Amino acid sequence: MTFTTTPHLNFDGRAQEALAFYAAAFGTEASVATYGQTGASEDPAWADRVVFGQVELPGGARVMAFDVWPGQPYDQGQNASYVYLIATDEAELRAAWDGLAVGAEVRQPLGPSAWSPLAGQLRDQFGAVWAFDMPQQQP
Repeated sequence: MTFTTTPHLNFDGRAQEALAFYAAAFGTEASVATYGQTGASEDPAWADRVVFGQVELPGGARVMAFDVWPGQPYDQGQNASYVYLIATDEAELRAAWDGLAVGAEVRQPLGPSAWSPLAGQLRDQFGAVWAFDMPQQQP
């Protein structure tokens, strides 16, 4: 059996906007299904909220997101999770950084670090924390 790990980001009414932003940042499309489309909630206030959403990144990795279920408490927290991106191509890493940095709080500027020739961290305009890393060249 093979497992994959997919970051799943939770929102309270901004999932569709976040998914569109992530798709644009990575030059791809978002797949979105709303509570109204799926019949997951009959409350008209929830019709346009996202019950399932994802963006497939170049290379096949995915980021998923949804708006928390009606009545479910929502607290994004400060450091609950990161989306950790590791890339071997510097141009792709920089392009992803540039796309996600729009309106972001840069927590660690993209540059050399003690563990990586290129690393950085930002909290995007939706509050999700993205960490970037490029592996060390093996001798």
